[in-house]
Amino acid sequence: MTIALLNTPPPFDPVQKGTTEMLLYEVLARTRMREAERFAHHHRVAHQLCSSRRWRRLERWAKQKAERAERSL
Repeated sequence: MTIALLNTPPPFDPVQKGTTEMLLYEVLARTRMREAERFAHHHRVAHQLCSSRRWRRLERWAKQKAERAERSL
């Protein structure tokens, strides 16, 4: 059994096969894509937070205005 493990070829490594330039380009492209996705996610979360704060502020203002209108009647 150990002989079979020793005779198995190592996993394919494109860096050792001479395709370093393309592989580095692909890794860089993937990294930039993931960074862009992460930035978009954080931007979306921040926008939702600001939006919810705005709606809460508007709700509070409308509630106060309704209470004032009710008191004036």
